Amino acid sequence: MLHAGLLRQDSNRPNDRGTAPNWPERFAALATSAKDSRLRDYYAAGAPPATTPLNAAPLLAMDIETTGLDPVRDGIVSIGLVPMDLQRIRASLSRQWILKPRVALGAESVTIHGITDSQVQQAPDLNDILGELLEAMAGQVMIVHCRDIERQFLDQALRSRINEGIEFPVIDTMELEARLHRRQRIRLLDRLRGRRPPRVSIRLADSRRRYGLPRYRPHHAPTDALASAELLQAQVAHRFGSDVPLGELWN
Repeated sequence: MLHAGLLRQDSNRPNDRGTAPNWPERFAALATSAKDSRLRDYYAAGAPPATTPLNAAPLLAMDIETTGLDPVRDGIVSIGLVPMDLQRIRASLSRQWILKPRVALGAESVTIHGITDSQVQQAPDLNDILGELLEAMAGQVMIVHCRDIERQFLDQALRSRINEGIEFPVIDTMELEARLHRRQRIRLLDRLRGRRPPRVSIRLADSRRRYGLPRYRPHHAPTDALASAELLQAQVAHRFGSDVPLGELWN
């Protein structure tokens, strides 16, 4: 994910968790209002209820690589998907699309994700593979690290192509990590009586290291999706029960 090396992500990040919508009801409404047939089919597949235990939920890890950090000005160059559950990560069934963005690749983004002009020149536009992507996402809860990237970039990319955005439920491993360190920061402040607490990074690699997970090559969409899937498994094993309801984790 491009943002991981460019944005400061730490435990002082504001909590924008908010209240998740009733996703089954929301999808039912969107299935009747969506104009694009691919989007209608996606919403018609529905979403699991918030009471679904995580160990029974359909999960799909996702990562998106982009040309920059602005979803309006920048574009998507790669999408990676990895099917998973709490027992297994099906890396052999992972998928990746290299895409041709509608903006030029900058030298900085090429350095970060390694996708070059020659690769994207021969690549399809997002609209050309949208049906495949939505079919893979249908009925799934997406696992991401920093939901703003996946949600905002996909939403904006669809708006610029089919004049409709997209909504989908996510479990954000970065937000789950932020919850833990916000609580720890409060306890530390109590103990130290007002001393400034140490800043704890909640970037993907740093979060994984705290659980003893191996370091992977960053900014490669399927690998970052795999890394997020493993991080969720570790977070659940250490801090939640496998039967925790989706409503306690998703957004």
